Amino acid sequence: MSLLGIIASQNYPRITGSYESIATVTVGGATGYAEFTSIPSTFTHLQVRLITDTSAGDVSITARFNGDTGSNYAYHTFYGDGSGAYQNYNGVSQTSYVSFARGGNASGVFGAAVIDILDYKDTNKYKTVKSLTGKDNNGSGLMWLSSGLWQSTSAITSIRLTPESGNLNQYSSFALYGIKGA
Repeated sequence: MSLLGIIASQNYPRITGSYESIATVTVGGATGYAEFTSIPSTFTHLQVRLITDTSAGDVSITARFNGDTGSNYAYHTFYGDGSGAYQNYNGVSQTSYVSFARGGNASGVFGAAVIDILDYKDTNKYKTVKSLTGKDNNGSGLMWLSSGLWQSTSAITSIRLTPESGNLNQYSSFALYGIKGA
């Protein structure tokens, strides 16, 4: 029997969830943030997909949940640049989750990210966040893999995404999806 046949014959949990679009935001002109509010509690997890360019160039995009500006966030990041992989960024007691989604070093160069927020409505545990991010850097790109924590048991009902400095440029785009579990 093949490995796939053995796995299929076992009683392992199956991934049967589906993604459902909740909301999208496309920036029409320079603005300080994008925000999703009134997030329904009908899903198991959330996913934010974003493509961003900022007026400050090479800066990270941060996320705050439910307007919480306290030191309740932590993150750890690995990144690679085509010549190596590095662990360089981490923070505890932060005032936001840093997704590391960035624009490139030149205007009009967009960065992209997918941010997963696990068990966002569970009021019995802290929220876990992970993101995969990439950007072009005038021909030499960078990629980040980040994980983080929001130290709150509150259900997430809003997400604000903000550049660390400057504004989001026109055409920066954000999409929020709900993931229904099995």
